[in-house]
Amino acid sequence: MNLLSDLFHTTLGTITDVLPIIGIIFGFQFLVIREKIPHLKEVLVGFIYVILGLSLFLQGLEQALFPLGKVMAKQLTDPSFLLGEEIWRVLAWHDYYWVYLFAFAIGFATTIAEPSLLAVAMKANQVSGGVISINGLRIAVALGVAIGIALGTYRIITGTPLHYYIITGYVFVLIQTWYAPKMIIPLAYDSGGVTTSTVTVPLVAALGLGLSATVPGRSPLLDGFGLIAFASLFPIMSVMAYAQFVGYLEQREKTRAENSSP
Repeated sequence: MNLLSDLFHTTLGTITDVLPIIGIIFGFQFLVIREKIPHLKEVLVGFIYVILGLSLFLQGLEQALFPLGKVMAKQLTDPSFLLGEEIWRVLAWHDYYWVYLFAFAIGFATTIAEPSLLAVAMKANQVSGGVISINGLRIAVALGVAIGIALGTYRIITGTPLHYYIITGYVFVLIQTWYAPKMIIPLAYDSGGVTTSTVTVPLVAALGLGLSATVPGRSPLLDGFGLIAFASLFPIMSVMAYAQFVGYLEQREKTRAENSSP
């Protein structure tokens, strides 16, 4: 009964969240554009699917992924797991290598599964006429998130200030923006936003809060947040780096072809 009650309240909350979107779309359609909505029945059925899908998805996150992130963080930072027979020794930052590996893996996996990233990648591939690869963009973004979250867990474990990493990262972004292909820059900046969506955020937030609660000397309020900032920043760099690498390969092939031609 608790599960059904939670699902019911989640569905009500989803309806409340979706209603303003429906109101704006229908309001502009009828009051500003003053045209009937084509295929109105299909549109209404689609909105019902959206509400049901979001409700089930959010309930699944709350029941499974969010608690699992906390449990994994607690288990991976257990001194008996990290040190084994050397339980007497004080933990150092390099003893948490399983945490870094888990953070990298979970960052990559959740980003690949992100529906918003897939939608952006498909549109980018369509608009660019196939120049931007769907899988290439998704992998580039996922690698950026994975590296960012792994580095973010290192920050939590070491307790170093967050702004050092963010300021340094955006300095690199500015430098890359100067040299990256112009067509990829807006997409790279958008890629930092689409990663912080329904799949990535709950697990990343749970991982950060779980780590800060289990690592000695860390505060959940001061150290537990900030991983999502890493997940937004590093995809910008990885997408521009991907475009720069592809451009370098194309230029090298072009130069090789010119040198080999009589």
